[in-house]
Amino acid sequence: MTSGPRGRRAEYAQLTRQAILDAARDLFVRTGYFETRVEEIAAAARVAPATVYAVGGGKHGLLRTLIADGTAAQDVAEVIAGIEAITDPAELIRFIVHATRTTFDQWSALMRQVVAAAPREPGVRETLEIAHDSMRGGFRLVAERLAALGGLRDGVDPARAADLLWLHLCNAAYFIRTDDLGWSLDESEAWATEALTTALLAEKANR
Repeated sequence: MTSGPRGRRAEYAQLTRQAILDAARDLFVRTGYFETRVEEIAAAARVAPATVYAVGGGKHGLLRTLIADGTAAQDVAEVIAGIEAITDPAELIRFIVHATRTTFDQWSALMRQVVAAAPREPGVRETLEIAHDSMRGGFRLVAERLAALGGLRDGVDPARAADLLWLHLCNAAYFIRTDDLGWSLDESEAWATEALTTALLAEKANR
């Protein structure tokens, strides 16, 4: 239990940090990364601009923290646990497709801003790489798990399987299906599940 002045200060600092991150995420999504000013984040979080810099290091630091916190969230740990626990290859494909659909639904608005800003801002490109590295790591786990279960079709090794998962399930793939083609997330999930089942799984595992 938190008690005493030191505990209250730590609790206040955490609440302040979260308020700043929430304000930054909302403004990045609504007005764009470059159009958002630190002063606006401070006003929305009800703190001084100096506090925003102290807590997040400015806009780039806040964006990086938002993405880094997302890659370390509890639901990411739950996805990893699910990958390791599932013993049926077809079920594992369904699981990872649904997990990426859920993640895209939660993060697509912010990731649109990251992708849009990355070509003009080296620091944002680094932040995008954090997100990509996390997703690629998850796909490597899935590919290795499918191989361990004997589920991969002939000619598809874990490296190729990870590439195919990335091709079908990265943010860019979701943006194409939802933004360019106008598919719903339900349509996208159904198509990706069928396509990956066909591309990755041996016939005996695809039943």
